Amino acid sequence: MIRNVVGILLASQALRGLGYGVAAVQLGVILRADGLSPAEVGLVLAAVLAGTFASSLALARWADRVGRRRTYAALYGALTCCGIVIAAGAPMWLLAAVVMTGALSVEVIESGPFTTLEQVMLAGTGRPRREVVRGFGLYNAVAAAAGTLGALLGALPADRRLLGGVLIVAGVAGAALAALLPASVEAPATGLTRPRLLARSRGWVARLAALFAADSLAGGFVVQAYIGYWLSVRYGATTQTIGITFAALGVLQTASLLAAPVVAGRIGLLRTMVFTHLPSNLLLAAVPFAPALPWAIALLLARACLSQMDVPTRQAYVMALVPAEERTAAAAVTNTARYFTRPAGPALAGLLLPLGLALPFVIAGVAKTGYDLTLWRIFRSVRLPS
Repeated sequence: MIRNVVGILLASQALRGLGYGVAAVQLGVILRADGLSPAEVGLVLAAVLAGTFASSLALARWADRVGRRRTYAALYGALTCCGIVIAAGAPMWLLAAVVMTGALSVEVIESGPFTTLEQVMLAGTGRPRREVVRGFGLYNAVAAAAGTLGALLGALPADRRLLGGVLIVAGVAGAALAALLPASVEAPATGLTRPRLLARSRGWVARLAALFAADSLAGGFVVQAYIGYWLSVRYGATTQTIGITFAALGVLQTASLLAAPVVAGRIGLLRTMVFTHLPSNLLLAAVPFAPALPWAIALLLARACLSQMDVPTRQAYVMALVPAEERTAAAAVTNTARYFTRPAGPALAGLLLPLGLALPFVIAGVAKTGYDLTLWRIFRSVRLPS
């Protein structure tokens, strides 16, 4: 039964990651080809982010009461609707309305309300913590690999029928998989008539949410699109060089996601979160001072070996810290905090560009280092329930 749950969630993650990988490449191009102005394209993408934020908050309140399986299937139904609207070339207002459901994303890892439910269901399998952490590592690695394949598929000429069709297939297949989930994935009975929100874990979750929000904001300063832009401006890198570099980064990040549970099994979740993230932040801050393109690429590759190792351990840490009946709310709150602040990073980085191309890297590295040190100081004495 437990293996069935993990297998279903991994298959769902792979399908969705493929669709989101295509969307990350083609959605903006399709909207532009439809004659939308930059402002209108921005509104649609803003609706995607707003939907992720709103739906994640709604999950915290209602998912356990409605039922995790029903909510999960409903999200896949909404993803199917997104695919239909895109494939049919529906007007912008209708597309903006359907993406407000939060089902569509252009982020492959930690992609909105789906991630919140999947984290909780993975943590509720009842397996030993080491196996749960391994499951989180595999779960995120599948997302990274599927997203890479989706990006390669999205490299084909932009076509709304291609993007819409992939999303429809992912939505229909995901809904079918959701129907196979056993009743054991549902929230434990508490005897309450209203959904259980944060109670005993409220203080810890609030601290984590604030820290994760700061980390996400800092990460937004150096999104992949900015790194590609910086490589082209600073060193004259060609699109071919940038594309090969990003592909190599994806491979190393996938490997690091798989390695994270092994490291956590030896030194613990919190130590893995902090002590793999710290050196990756120093490497990030050093990138703009590389004397030549090969050195800059080498620093980025070295960082990729470490930068994602905190993702599965962070997810597992949150689930281990809170009581089982509060996991849905905890996952929703901590994930929403990350979604809320991340869009501000690229905007702030753009404002800093006239002051120097290196500033976003330095600010991101310093801010992320502060996040790691603060996280360690607050939680190093906290003992996780066995």
